[in-house]
Amino acid sequence: MSSSQCFENPPTLSSTCGEGTVQDFGGLQTYITGSPDSKLAIILISDVFGYEAPNLRKLADKIAGTGFLVVVPDFFYGDPIIDFNDPNFDVNSWLKIHNVDKGNEDAKAVIAALRSKGVSAIGAAGFCWGGVVLVKLASSTDLHAAVILHPGPITEDQINDVKVPIAILGAEIDHMSPPEQLKQFGEQLSAKSEFDSFVKIFPGVAHGWTVKYNVEDESAVKSAEESHLDMLNWFTKYVK
Repeated sequence: MSSSQCFENPPTLSSTCGEGTVQDFGGLQTYITGSPDSKLAIILISDVFGYEAPNLRKLADKIAGTGFLVVVPDFFYGDPIIDFNDPNFDVNSWLKIHNVDKGNEDAKAVIAALRSKGVSAIGAAGFCWGGVVLVKLASSTDLHAAVILHPGPITEDQINDVKVPIAILGAEIDHMSPPEQLKQFGEQLSAKSEFDSFVKIFPGVAHGWTVKYNVEDESAVKSAEESHLDMLNWFTKYVK
């Protein structure tokens, strides 16, 4: 996760953006949007910029508009990366504190909280750092489906451990998860007959394009929205 691509185009964070509300959920401050009575839920696991990124919350609201309860937890406990170029910022120290194993345990608590309120089916999407958290979660059957978008460093062993329908959406220009590696993961997954998988490489876009796009760039918005639709179609098919 130390690739410079992870930290390019940082969003301007906003604690008040989005149509939902922030509540304590599963022990984490969480942006919640959609019907509280829905039995179908989606967890969005953010990149290193956290749960106050406006494009991420906009995506959560879009998913919620199709009938899902959507939760976006603050896995960084109020400490997202704000400025990677700050000379006082040490990314390795940050990643040590906010490691993906801790994220995985926190996500399990969120899943348990959803179950306790009567949710019957849960899907999750993970972006960059969140994708590394999610591939670990997908090694159990706690989830009904997973969508990983421009993931951080994941391994063949982790892919081999996946047990639920999984889609991986990657960028043509990605040093962290190059297309060749993701295609190899796709071949690994397609050998598993017990669940469906899907790998798609988006041309002409770079790592982070699904949530760090410029809203004024028509082409960037179009590519991001295509990925959002692929994600939503995956959830609609398997989280039911």
